[in-house]
Amino acid sequence: MKGKENKRIEAILFDLDGVLIDSFECWYQAFNAMLRAFGREEMSREEFREKCWGPDLKHNLDALNLNEEAGKYCITEQLKLIEFIELFPGVKEVLSRVREEYKLKIGLVTNTPKKNVHRILEYFHLSNYFDVVVTGDDVKRGKPDAEIVIEACEKLKTMPENAILVGDTESDFMAGKSAGCAVIGIGVKSAGDERIENLYELFAVLDKI
Repeated sequence: MKGKENKRIEAILFDLDGVLIDSFECWYQAFNAMLRAFGREEMSREEFREKCWGPDLKHNLDALNLNEEAGKYCITEQLKLIEFIELFPGVKEVLSRVREEYKLKIGLVTNTPKKNVHRILEYFHLSNYFDVVVTGDDVKRGKPDAEIVIEACEKLKTMPENAILVGDTESDFMAGKSAGCAVIGIGVKSAGDERIENLYELFAVLDKI
């Protein structure tokens, strides 16, 4: 890992949406349901991905001049659409190997609200794979702010420079870098210290450290 060869890695922090689960369609449908309910024009998938995919919901609501009530509506709609979410291949195997083979702590850092995160983790039976889960409700400022990453590291009793963040959006990269983590971008053109196409490639990166 570029510039991180001498770092002692103790933990890996994973983003949720776009890294462990494919939830784009779920959130897209929920967001447009909210827009319709509050008298706004629907977004195309391309516009939603460009403008709303990555930043936290509050950021997106502020950009559209929508209030907290609209946010609650979107969150409730997303909970109804869990069946649209797909678990990416190898998630459970990768998380198990990270803990058992590499002896690393595992954190989840996501802007998704706590209620939705817990429902998703229950749905896919993922809750036991994480040592700590930090959601958008646990911090004042979600990604791209570094607060959520720093909070996870504190709970894991590790320093950010001894952690890796795996993310898929510019918000992830900015949060990880601002906190002082090494950053791995997954399935994206712009990335952090390393770029991988899928979770299985994570092990090749860990083996180089």
